[in-house]
Amino acid sequence: MDFFNYKRRRSSVARIGDTPLGGDNPVRIQSMTNTNTNDTAGSAAQVIRIVQAGADYVRLTAQGVREAENLRNIKDVVRAQGYATPLIADIHFNPRAAEAAARIVEKVRINPGNFVDRVKTFETFDYTDEEYAQEIEKIKAKLIPLLNICKEHKTAIRIGVNHGSLSDRIMSRYGDTPEGMVESCMEFLHICVAEGFNDIVISMKTSNTVVMAKAVRLLIQQMDAEGYHFPLHLGVTEAGDGEDGRIKSAVGIGSLLADGIGDTIRVSLSEDPEYEIPVAKKLVDYIIRRVGHPEIKAVANSNYSPFSTDRRETYIAGNIGGDSLPVVISNRSGGNFELNPHFLPDYIYVGSTFPLQAPRAIPSIIDYAGWKGEKNTYPLFEVSNLSAIGEADATVKFLRLSYPHLTDEVISVLKSDKSVVVILTTSHMNGVGEQRAFVHTLMNSGCDTPVVFNRQYNEDLPEDLQIKAAADLGTLFLDGFGNGIMVENQGSIAPKEVDAYMFGILQASRVRTSKTEYISCPSCGRTLFDLQATVAVVKKATSHLKHLKIGVMGCIVNGPGEMADADYGYVGAERGKISLYKKKNLIEKNIPSEEAVERLVQLIKDNGDWVEPDQ
Repeated sequence: MDFFNYKRRRSSVARIGDTPLGGDNPVRIQSMTNTNTNDTAGSAAQVIRIVQAGADYVRLTAQGVREAENLRNIKDVVRAQGYATPLIADIHFNPRAAEAAARIVEKVRINPGNFVDRVKTFETFDYTDEEYAQEIEKIKAKLIPLLNICKEHKTAIRIGVNHGSLSDRIMSRYGDTPEGMVESCMEFLHICVAEGFNDIVISMKTSNTVVMAKAVRLLIQQMDAEGYHFPLHLGVTEAGDGEDGRIKSAVGIGSLLADGIGDTIRVSLSEDPEYEIPVAKKLVDYIIRRVGHPEIKAVANSNYSPFSTDRRETYIAGNIGGDSLPVVISNRSGGNFELNPHFLPDYIYVGSTFPLQAPRAIPSIIDYAGWKGEKNTYPLFEVSNLSAIGEADATVKFLRLSYPHLTDEVISVLKSDKSVVVILTTSHMNGVGEQRAFVHTLMNSGCDTPVVFNRQYNEDLPEDLQIKAAADLGTLFLDGFGNGIMVENQGSIAPKEVDAYMFGILQASRVRTSKTEYISCPSCGRTLFDLQATVAVVKKATSHLKHLKIGVMGCIVNGPGEMADADYGYVGAERGKISLYKKKNLIEKNIPSEEAVERLVQLIKDNGDWVEPDQ
């Protein structure tokens, strides 16, 4: 891959009704209904709303044969209304439902973790090679009949791997890893190819953006090695709602789209599904603007691996670099010093002079020409006054640069002064590529200067800024780069809100935690309670627990699996009943829903993880 210049990965084409996927086709947008699939009128109406919002495909759950067969009635209503958008059946645990659905809809999604393997128990088993081979034969026995039906009816298949539902068999050899996700996919892919079935789409989903990005890249590497080029569906599972869901989705999906990876996406929000479509379209439209950008010339560092989760090593200047958490720098040069007490920046940039109204408790960055050496202030240099950087008596000196500034002279200064922190800006059409080029050049030069990524935007809608900044900067943090973040916006969004978005990007990139993380699914026809209302109630009770990750899952399908990445889990067990988990362990089962939040709080208290909220 080219780390610096945007180019779409060229995949094979999967036929999905009249809307083919992959190849030269545009990145397709999709969502999923959250109605009961046995409710024909309600499901058809929601399908149409999703299509009207701009979706290319719509998915519906089919947990049983009855639901799968009712897809025909839903399809008939949708087609009678004049909509030809392909429908997709989402299958878990039930090959018979998959076979029924494959005769009706244009694509069937199956999950290798539970299509044949028994329900996950999180127990570890030792499989001999012979026993493992026998399990593969069981997969063939269930999968090949489905493939034959799909061939007959021209139905595509998505092999949809979920990190949270890897089978015990895969877990026994690969653990809960990206490598296990890849192997789970390849087992099914090998069978499909051997049977001459190629209308295949693949997804590798997880709520962990780091694992997601690594798993997709590993899968592409493995497919390339075997001569496969199947199209990819991208999504972050259980991303959540509101600001958090948008930022987390843009970090995970955007980091792959930035490298030309991905043929269809779903932004999974815990909101009505039609609201997912505009978010997904904005993300795709923003990334593909890079097509045909001016070439960025750079050499990738030979020691860098896109599969590694290691961070770039730097020296430490003050509290920036080394093993320190990435810092947040807020531009307050406009004179607005209103702060959000929950998201206080580590530094504020105040411009050319130190204003009287600036908060004294937060370190300030001042343009070098106006810097007087006041306590808790630090100078900002430009290339134009670089020669004076050695004269400044400061423990930390900031230097604003862009990639075109990175001459041998500048690199020499950076290598000789261990108090310098670069604020790296860009105005390139492909800013991600240019900022990557800067860091790779530092690495090639043996320069370990800390780097704060700086981007400028002009947005009035919070959603637009969240999506763009998260896609741009999250990509770089998932690369393992970055010792800080500085987002500047010329639009009408208040600076304190921009600060919150920066902390959100760092958290979604899994490099700094600043608030309770909620892993909540987007809901579907399997959901056993009002997900949006429940998430709101759980947040109200626990949002001050900034050290915890809490999962709120609508049903058992992905719930316990995704709980493995959460500290506590609240999962629908049956109508009106909730089960509570601590990590992947079931603690209490079938609690009446009206008692469940109180019992969740008590579970957190019983395990010593509760702190009282500030009054």
